[in-house]
Amino acid sequence: MIVIDVHNLNAEKTAEIELNEKIFGVDVRKDILHQVVVSQLNQKRAGTSAVKTRSEVNGSRTKLWRQKGTGRARIGTPQSPTRRGGGIAFGPVQRGYINKVSKKVRKSAISMALSDKYNTKQLIVVDDFNMPGIKTKDFVKVINNFKTKKALIVTDSKNINLEKSSRNVPGIKVIRQEGINVYDILNHDQLFLVRPSIEKIEEALIS
Repeated sequence: MIVIDVHNLNAEKTAEIELNEKIFGVDVRKDILHQVVVSQLNQKRAGTSAVKTRSEVNGSRTKLWRQKGTGRARIGTPQSPTRRGGGIAFGPVQRGYINKVSKKVRKSAISMALSDKYNTKQLIVVDDFNMPGIKTKDFVKVINNFKTKKALIVTDSKNINLEKSSRNVPGIKVIRQEGINVYDILNHDQLFLVRPSIEKIEEALIS
């Protein structure tokens, strides 16, 4: 049985909650985490770098001068890679970097990332993260209560006050539970889970 403390925004313990061992108590495999993180980062790559080959460069295809009798080297079209303004030989072409992983592997990796945060005591559960208003100063006070500078906050639903209060604070990212992913979990020192989001995360990963 995995039990973790629940805190309020003053970093005071208010209760305890039991976590699902199939989500927060699994063995961590670095190879699977690496595979999913690489796949996730590759999807962000544009892959739009490209150059024109000699067949794509505009211009006349007429031979610049006759083959023989001029005393000059023989020449083809102006699109030749050896001429200024011509096509590029063996240059980069547009491509896709997508490296898909199965849904089963992706869910497994998220469970491993969550388990790693629990094992390293970097997982913090809070009752709620409801801010009284949109004010960065108030949000910074809350974060300072937990003595953290780089944290991922996962909410169960849309929270405008929290999202707008935190967006100018460096090292802080707020996402909703349906957007939880391996890279964001591992890329932040602490993981804050709003209590109602835990049940939804467990349900999504087990199904």
